Amino acid sequence: MKIVVLESKSVGDDVTFSAFEKFGEVELYPQTSKEEMVARSRDADVLIANKLPFCEETLKEAKNLKLVCLTATGFNNLDGEYLKKRGIAAYNVAGYSTEGVAQHTFALLLYLYEKLRYYDDFVKSGSYIGCGMFSYFGVAFNELKDKTWGILGLGAIGRKVAEIATTFGCKVICCSASGNIYNSPYEQVSFDELLKRSDILSVHAPLNAYTNQIMDKNAFAKMKSSAIFLNLARGLIVNEQDLAD
Repeated sequence: MKIVVLESKSVGDDVTFSAFEKFGEVELYPQTSKEEMVARSRDADVLIANKLPFCEETLKEAKNLKLVCLTATGFNNLDGEYLKKRGIAAYNVAGYSTEGVAQHTFALLLYLYEKLRYYDDFVKSGSYIGCGMFSYFGVAFNELKDKTWGILGLGAIGRKVAEIATTFGCKVICCSASGNIYNSPYEQVSFDELLKRSDILSVHAPLNAYTNQIMDKNAFAKMKSSAIFLNLARGLIVNEQDLAD
């Protein structure tokens, strides 16, 4: 059996794939472009990738292929109908990143909310030592207590973020883009209400027909001018030009 890893570098240089060697021949590529996939997949029985598309265009010559594996959670880069037609099984790594993404959510939020870049630069430039003040507040920052934290997508990661936000004293509200009703202690609101009420809005939803480009100019226009927006999901959930504008 031939196992081809197409994006080994995407999981970090400290990860080894030697455990796969007991199953067959392992071929490693640090990175692979979409154009290179056809040739590199041609003799593979198993393909392992992260963000590359698994579809007819990239797998058309992979006649031996039986299994594709993602070193990630999202399924949006898989053409499920095509894989099913070919009889190719597909698996992701569900739940591996819940704690890490929740932690990263708060790293991003606190970096912005407490103006850490400004104060880090202020100290490192020598300005603090020369300003003559012990407590220097050149730029105002905020506290999380009593702020409204809106969450779009209350899956495992969204629930963990909600739990942590609550310990900071935040009021948590949530929304399902698909209209599903959550079984949770948090107030579930419409998308419009989520936008209007949130002091912090974080996205933890999958990329699908409901969420593709959901954060566009109309959505941003409904948010508070002081709000912080954090996208911890797929990039295409956000219209980047609208966000920049």
